[in-house]
Amino acid sequence: MRLVGRPGFTVIESIRFSTTTLLDVSANNQPHSADQARSTLADVAKKAGVSGSTASIAFSGVGSISQSTRDRVLKAAEELGYFGPDPRARSLRQGRSGIVGVILEDRVLYSFRDPMTLAALDGISQELSPGGGMLLLTSDGEGEPSIQNAVFDAAIFMGCSVHLARSIDIMRRRNVPMVAIEGQPFDGVLSVALDNFEASRTIAQLVYDLGHRRVATITLPLGIRRELQPVTEEVVRDATTAVSIDRLLGAREVFSDLGGYAASNSSSDDGFDAALRLLDVAVHERPTAIIAQSDLLAVGALRAAESLGLRVPHDLTVVGFDGARIEGMSEYDLTTMVQPATEKGRAAGRAVTQMLEGDECNDVAFTCVLHVGTTSAPPRRC
Repeated sequence: MRLVGRPGFTVIESIRFSTTTLLDVSANNQPHSADQARSTLADVAKKAGVSGSTASIAFSGVGSISQSTRDRVLKAAEELGYFGPDPRARSLRQGRSGIVGVILEDRVLYSFRDPMTLAALDGISQELSPGGGMLLLTSDGEGEPSIQNAVFDAAIFMGCSVHLARSIDIMRRRNVPMVAIEGQPFDGVLSVALDNFEASRTIAQLVYDLGHRRVATITLPLGIRRELQPVTEEVVRDATTAVSIDRLLGAREVFSDLGGYAASNSSSDDGFDAALRLLDVAVHERPTAIIAQSDLLAVGALRAAESLGLRVPHDLTVVGFDGARIEGMSEYDLTTMVQPATEKGRAAGRAVTQMLEGDECNDVAFTCVLHVGTTSAPPRRC
């Protein structure tokens, strides 16, 4: 793999998903008036006291201007509500870029370690036009917005939380077709949904029917704060991540007071650390079952149980969510909810392709399938 690019842009070549660019993006939710929405690049240049060509350079990043001038232009654009040239207007002059922007809510490092994210990206790539590619943008809700100079024809959100509202507003003003995979509803954003609530209720009911009553959960990140933390009512109240919220509420349909830990990312390391905190306690306080919101978190819980000398499922039941193939798990057949990750990506890629052709598209919903493996059993009777 070879890395090329210029400051602020890293292009990864020879990757399965075609040409991919990585950018950092934020999303501060600040509304703008209708008058501001009609602002042009010429208005920005006038307000900043620069020529039109200088203002254009500030947005394109191609050409030499001072940082202070660039900052002045971008500040003027922010005040006027101008978010960059309409990519479809540009396509009339230069032809369509062939690029679809994919916005990830987690760091690229964690996203590329998540088999569900990779499967969805692969699905998207299968449906893009020949010669097209994906522009990967990360968003953690921090930093200054930089999507003004990102060139793409359509946007796909991998998850769609409230802190992305500003990014959505910017793209809506730029007339960019948008699709959200497992996101919160936004006007003008087509939904590719998964039955996270019902699937989590189903696997929690399995745990209940086995006889478990002392149960804990390890959730995916619940909000912008990315650190391992207890699932308190305050944390749940402030949660913004749709997938995590739906999976928690689904499980709480069965275990109404279900608590545990929220992970900083979907990783076996976080699952291990969270499970150690749950399990390394007195026997009468220890949960007899752990409901993990991803298979990677479940793997961490299995390893934590092993480190404490606990046998699965004799001493502890562990269930996951995803149906991922994970290396080094041959000794376990994880009980989990199997989701169609690749199909979700294909549906999103197909939708943006159709919208760019001017076709009507409807929301799509997928369902999970319960897989009962060897990591779940009735609790041991003492």
